[in-house]
Amino acid sequence: MMKRREFLKGTALFATGQVTAAALARTSLVHAQENWPQRQVTIVVPFSAGGSADLVARIVAQHLQTKFNIPFIVENRGGGGGSIAAAYVAKAPNDGYTLFIGTVSTNAIGPYLHAKLPFDAERDFQPISLLVQFPNLLFVNPKIPAKTVPELIDYLKANDGKANYGSSGNGTSSHMCAVLFQIATGTKMTHVPFRSTSEELNNMIGGHIDLAFDSMTTAWPHAVSGAVRAIAVTTSRRSSAAPDVPTIGETVKGFEATGWQGLFAPAGMPRPIADRISEEVRRILESPEVSAALKKVGADPSPMTPDQFSEFTRVERAKWREVVKASGIRND
Repeated sequence: MMKRREFLKGTALFATGQVTAAALARTSLVHAQENWPQRQVTIVVPFSAGGSADLVARIVAQHLQTKFNIPFIVENRGGGGGSIAAAYVAKAPNDGYTLFIGTVSTNAIGPYLHAKLPFDAERDFQPISLLVQFPNLLFVNPKIPAKTVPELIDYLKANDGKANYGSSGNGTSSHMCAVLFQIATGTKMTHVPFRSTSEELNNMIGGHIDLAFDSMTTAWPHAVSGAVRAIAVTTSRRSSAAPDVPTIGETVKGFEATGWQGLFAPAGMPRPIADRISEEVRRILESPEVSAALKKVGADPSPMTPDQFSEFTRVERAKWREVVKASGIRND
């Protein structure tokens, strides 16, 4: 009888110990979430330095670092149309110390353009907040005689397949905008992919490519300087940064392609951390100085809650799935 009592007592103590350990673990997790961040946070950008995603990442990183007095560093991992960086982040610890600047290319177009990717754009990421939306700018090398969309269409038809266009990589927004344009206008061009918008621009300025559709935030300053010639924007409305530049849709009815960049984390990141980052991002993007600076280069600050951004990406994936399907492009 005594042994049975001792056994039951020992079992109870063991069970109590398990409960205590579980409670302590939960308390520790909650404490870690409430006190995030405690060490360096890395924001991974899927393109080389100098592009619009890099610009936005550095603005957000600078303000988060000032807020928390913890290093927020930007790490550029270009290549694969952004898929190299996306795969890296998808496999990173989901503790809130690795964040990702996802784009319409990496998280909406790429999954349908590539037959095999080392990540799942829907399951492997926690949406935190949309950051900015912006038009792509259709711009040409000054040697191209066209100055308007109708003139460019006529030029491309007269030089069927001879003109080339650059992009910041296969499957990027800049690539798919050009595909849409060719489908909508019945024109044909040769694609020349690069690793980033800055590399693409350098090659255009150097005379190696004829035209491109790429981020307004990066390309517009070069158009202002005269290094490239702006023809039109890809959104349904003209850009406040360049109100005299028409939309493609003013000539090609129904044409629209909006670029965007948002903040993601590896799936499974604690929701309290996602909510906290989202709140800080909203504060940053709605501050007068940041909002004015982004709008000046054609980017529209667009902060969202994690749930709102999750729904936004769902709709974007559905839209671009149909576009890729219609284009007939598939990278095996």
